[in-house]
Amino acid sequence: MKDDLHPDYNTITVQLSDGSSFQTRSTMDGEEYEPDVDSTNHPFYTGRRQYVDTAGRVEKFKQRYGTGDEDEE
Repeated sequence: MKDDLHPDYNTITVQLSDGSSFQTRSTMDGEEYEPDVDSTNHPFYTGRRQYVDTAGRVEKFKQRYGTGDEDEE
Protein backbone atom coordinates (compact mmCIF):
# COMPACT_ATOMS: atom_id res chain seq x y z
CA MET A 1 0.00 0.00 0.00
CA LYS A 2 1.06 3.58 -0.55
CA ASP A 3 2.29 5.58 2.42
CA ASP A 4 0.23 8.61 3.58
CA LEU A 5 -2.75 7.62 1.41
CA HIS A 6 -5.38 7.45 4.14
CA PRO A 7 -6.25 10.29 6.54
CA ASP A 8 -5.46 10.04 10.24
CA TYR A 9 -8.11 8.30 12.34
CA ASN A 10 -8.13 9.99 15.74
CA THR A 11 -10.34 10.10 18.83
CA ILE A 12 -12.62 13.17 19.04
CA THR A 13 -15.19 14.38 21.57
CA VAL A 14 -18.69 15.17 20.28
CA GLN A 15 -20.41 17.87 22.36
CA LEU A 16 -24.22 17.81 21.94
CA SER A 17 -26.46 20.85 22.39
CA ASP A 18 -27.94 19.55 25.66
CA GLY A 19 -24.49 19.52 27.26
CA SER A 20 -23.81 15.79 27.04
CA SER A 21 -20.75 14.50 25.24
CA PHE A 22 -19.24 11.26 24.03
CA GLN A 23 -16.03 10.12 22.41
CA THR A 24 -15.74 8.49 19.02
CA ARG A 25 -13.19 8.09 16.29
CA SER A 26 -13.14 10.20 13.16
CA THR A 27 -10.97 11.51 10.36
CA MET A 28 -12.00 15.11 11.20
CA ASP A 29 -9.36 17.64 12.18
CA GLY A 30 -9.53 18.88 15.75
CA GLU A 31 -10.24 17.27 19.06
CA GLU A 32 -13.86 18.38 19.57
CA TYR A 33 -16.96 18.59 17.35
CA GLU A 34 -20.13 20.56 18.16
CA PRO A 35 -22.94 19.83 15.69
CA ASP A 36 -25.67 22.45 15.13
CA VAL A 37 -28.43 19.84 14.86
CA ASP A 38 -28.49 16.56 16.73
CA SER A 39 -31.01 14.12 18.17
CA THR A 40 -31.55 16.30 21.26
CA ASN A 41 -32.84 19.33 19.33
CA HIS A 42 -34.08 18.09 15.94
CA PRO A 43 -37.91 18.19 15.55
CA PHE A 44 -38.01 14.66 14.11
CA TYR A 45 -36.58 13.18 17.30
CA THR A 46 -38.14 15.55 19.83
CA GLY A 47 -41.67 15.50 18.41
CA ARG A 48 -41.92 19.30 18.48
CA ARG A 49 -42.88 20.91 15.21
CA GLN A 50 -41.55 24.25 14.15
CA TYR A 51 -43.36 25.95 11.33
CA VAL A 52 -40.91 28.31 9.72
CA ASP A 53 -42.76 28.65 6.43
CA THR A 54 -46.20 30.13 7.09
CA ALA A 55 -46.86 31.53 3.61
CA GLY A 56 -47.39 29.31 0.60
CA ARG A 57 -45.23 29.36 -2.50
CA VAL A 58 -47.68 31.43 -4.52
CA GLU A 59 -47.93 34.06 -1.79
CA LYS A 60 -44.16 34.21 -1.51
CA PHE A 61 -43.87 34.69 -5.27
CA LYS A 62 -46.47 37.45 -5.30
CA GLN A 63 -44.82 39.19 -2.37
CA ARG A 64 -41.37 38.99 -3.89
CA TYR A 65 -42.14 39.91 -7.50
CA GLY A 66 -45.56 41.55 -7.22
CA THR A 67 -48.30 40.75 -9.68
CA GLY A 68 -50.22 44.01 -9.72
CA ASP A 69 -53.99 44.24 -9.42
CA GLU A 70 -55.83 41.53 -11.29
CA ASP A 71 -59.04 43.63 -11.39
CA GLU A 72 -57.50 46.15 -13.78
CA GLU A 73 -57.91 45.36 -17.48
